[in-house]
Amino acid sequence: MAMHLRQQIKMSQTLRMTPQLQQAIRLLQLSRMELIDEIRSEMTENPLLEEGPSFDVEPPKEVKKKESETADCGEFESAPLEDFKVEEPNLDKIDWEKFMENYNSPTPGNSYKNLGQDELPTLEQTLSTSESLTEHLIEQVRFSGMNDEEQEIAALIIGNLDETGYLRNTSVEELAFDSGQDPEDVSFVLEIVQSFDPLGVAARNLKECLLIQAAVVFPKDEVVRIMIEDHIPSLERKSFKKIAKEMDLEIEVVFSGAQAIAELEPKPGREFAGSDARYITPDIYIYKVGNEYVTTLNEDGMPKLRISNYYKEELARKKAEGEKDEARSFIQDKLRGAMWLIRSIHQRQSTIKKVTQSIIKFQHDFFEEGVEHLKPLVLKDIANDIDMHESTVSRVTTNKYVHTPRGTFELKYFFNSSITNREGADLASEAVKAKIREIISNEEPKKPLSDAKIVKMLSEDGVEIARRTVAKYREMMGILSSAKRKQLF
Repeated sequence: MAMHLRQQIKMSQTLRMTPQLQQAIRLLQLSRMELIDEIRSEMTENPLLEEGPSFDVEPPKEVKKKESETADCGEFESAPLEDFKVEEPNLDKIDWEKFMENYNSPTPGNSYKNLGQDELPTLEQTLSTSESLTEHLIEQVRFSGMNDEEQEIAALIIGNLDETGYLRNTSVEELAFDSGQDPEDVSFVLEIVQSFDPLGVAARNLKECLLIQAAVVFPKDEVVRIMIEDHIPSLERKSFKKIAKEMDLEIEVVFSGAQAIAELEPKPGREFAGSDARYITPDIYIYKVGNEYVTTLNEDGMPKLRISNYYKEELARKKAEGEKDEARSFIQDKLRGAMWLIRSIHQRQSTIKKVTQSIIKFQHDFFEEGVEHLKPLVLKDIANDIDMHESTVSRVTTNKYVHTPRGTFELKYFFNSSITNREGADLASEAVKAKIREIISNEEPKKPLSDAKIVKMLSEDGVEIARRTVAKYREMMGILSSAKRKQLF
């Protein structure tokens, strides 16, 4: 087979995203804290950027005109990406000196600080810190009288505890190997740590955790000890008759022992779990003013960017002297990057506000009446309403939070699939979850409702769904089955 070289002309289309468009899309999907970190990072890398009173300024007219002829980056994807052709303006034709003189002039911000004190988030909704389980235990180690080697072992044990306070997936032998100590010394220190507050901490399983607590709380109750030692699985299933038969006891005695065990804490670290909670700072606020709902962007803590006066003067000097050296090119290049960053931040904030206002329009009944009146909503509804692409709406609603009169929610919370009731009206899946939650909260604790009975009650209310759907929603809300919700005493 002969091989030949020849020239061939071929036409093809490829998707090309400019760095500016990539930056705009990337900033759009960042969370608020990630955006602040990104701005700080850009300020470190770009000497022309510095923090000032406000970044609410307009780009120069020459740039705006050129951008209007190409693509509106404010909507990033109002059309498919292949339709975008973002071109960079000719920076040499821009009067940078005039631009920077106007650029640093402050304009009215859009901060929620202008709101009255009664409209601000309550103290409980702001960031607070509390003692963690690790800090609580280390403090007890310091006053335990241990020597230095024992304190090191204790610190190693505490460092291997999970969020519930258990010492899982780590044996005494492994701890001894890691610390370079004898297993007997590690076991001795482990017993000391297990005596710390909260009782049961550093236990290796549920049985050991409950036995540690029972030895202190019920030191003379052999029934409780034996029930924990030999009948944990039956206790979980609430098979009290089986326990009574195996222990040859009256059912009342077993009930009494089960009540005593129920007073113990199966997760010693539970009370400290809140110290590791992730606190949310809303990206935008919704307030009711009269009969209308208004939105206000949260700009608190957001760096306000401006151009450095030093580089402003340097660029003006080089322009007056007619210099076109590397320094001037460097400043203009960094100025271009700063301009695109600021514009991207502007459009990100504007898009978040636009999406939120559209959500208010669709979910007005929710803000007035509550979750039971949440309507089915999909990304396409918002996208069509504000003339943007669905992927843009998806990016805006991910990891963005809104503070409303009904609480603080992720923007994605307002998007729900629909369930049709008997009258043909559509209900949001979140509204159905709320109905299930309400039914279970009002049930008789000693006679909890099964999923089948919940289906029947929902049907009487006009909501027709399958039992497996009720089970799925119940599990999503973290609600136990009826057998495990049942309270016998």
